[in-house]
Amino acid sequence: MRQGGNRDTSKLLMERSVPGRAGAVLPASDVPPQPLPDSALLRDELPLPEISEPEVVQYFTGLSQRNFSIDTHFYPLGSCTMKYNPKINDETAFLPGFAGIHPMQPAAQSQGALELLHRLQEFLGEITGLPEVSLATLAGAHGELAGMLMVKAYLQSRGETGRTKVAIPDSAHGTNPASAAMAGFQVVELASDSQGNVDLEALHDVADDSLAGVMITLPSTWGCSTPTSSRPSARPTAAAVPGAGPVCATERLAPYLAAPVVTTHSFVPMSGSDPDERQIGEAHSFYHLHTPEHSIGKLAGFHGNFGVLVRAYTYIRTLGAAGVTSISGNAVLNANYMMNALKDVYHLPYDRTCMHEAVFSADWQKARGAGGLEIAKRLLDYGFHAPTMYFPLIVPECLMIEPTESRDAGDDRRLRGRPETDQRRDQRGPGPRPQRPAHNASGPPRRGASGAASQPPLDGGGLGG
Repeated sequence: MRQGGNRDTSKLLMERSVPGRAGAVLPASDVPPQPLPDSALLRDELPLPEISEPEVVQYFTGLSQRNFSIDTHFYPLGSCTMKYNPKINDETAFLPGFAGIHPMQPAAQSQGALELLHRLQEFLGEITGLPEVSLATLAGAHGELAGMLMVKAYLQSRGETGRTKVAIPDSAHGTNPASAAMAGFQVVELASDSQGNVDLEALHDVADDSLAGVMITLPSTWGCSTPTSSRPSARPTAAAVPGAGPVCATERLAPYLAAPVVTTHSFVPMSGSDPDERQIGEAHSFYHLHTPEHSIGKLAGFHGNFGVLVRAYTYIRTLGAAGVTSISGNAVLNANYMMNALKDVYHLPYDRTCMHEAVFSADWQKARGAGGLEIAKRLLDYGFHAPTMYFPLIVPECLMIEPTESRDAGDDRRLRGRPETDQRRDQRGPGPRPQRPAHNASGPPRRGASGAASQPPLDGGGLGG
């Protein structure tokens, strides 16, 4: 039970409710009564909490203090999510001229914003080595879909309608096959070899006249570089370039498309940059939107997530060309430091130099009674956000950790030092079961994973497990 002064702060709103108690007194209505919706749409039996305003404030303030925040906790999530966002990026995006701009404003009133977008396109083109960039897509998966739609439109324009297959590694994120399928392609899974790389022989086997493209993530989804084939038939059609992207020379891979993750920072969705729809053109120093001659059409309202793009532009300008390369190198260094510090604690399926993230397996701990789910929940109790779990699927009991360039060595020492998860190599085999997760810092007792989804406690009866 949590106490705030003399108040029990663990109770839910319905448990705090007192009949007749109100948080506000409204004046008499000075407008005519309006008809209610059809009675079939109204519910009389739905209970609502009756509580005072201070009680509401204390309740939600208490909940907010239990939240994990990038400003207060270490987020070891992998796969390009929840990275530290430098405050200057937010401050720039919140400037009145950027925050208050409306997408329907005339171009003559939006020259500063349009110039920013134009310069960002140029930066991303230089980083990826591609001649054209669009900022229209709103997320990483959206960029993937845009790329697949462009591949399809390109092949149709050439009359190559027989190219209906897209090859995707079995370690890929689920949005990869989903994007290809949504674009109308047949997905062919590529097996991984013993080192976790794409099996090049398997790729060669499917590289025939029916292959439309290959979706490759670089570094791979489990955080390592992937050998590529020199055969033209196996040339990657689409390449995602996450955390360590600026370190690799994308143009040497000769992809037709690239979807760099330009905003892998906190509370910001990933943004693809594919030549799909609107671009920023420049004519006599007057910036304007224009649609390329060959376009797959509109992908989203207006022209991208402007606030995110301002943050990306600020980040690149703050770092400069040398800084962009440096932070990528630091991300790789941090990931390898943490990987080597933890590989005696957790099984490392692919013991090799990683890139921006490392993938461990909790199968040693699973044999002793505490798998990846229990470890992740226990880390929450100690103030660490859980790592990415059970992905990629090719690694059993997978725990993916990405420290990023902004973390220090102390994070891995604290993570390594947790007694309930510190099952070292020499402690495998028969022995006492590790302590099961207990709720400490992370709030109410936990329900089972399946019960929480199939029987959520919506009746105000608490969250008892």
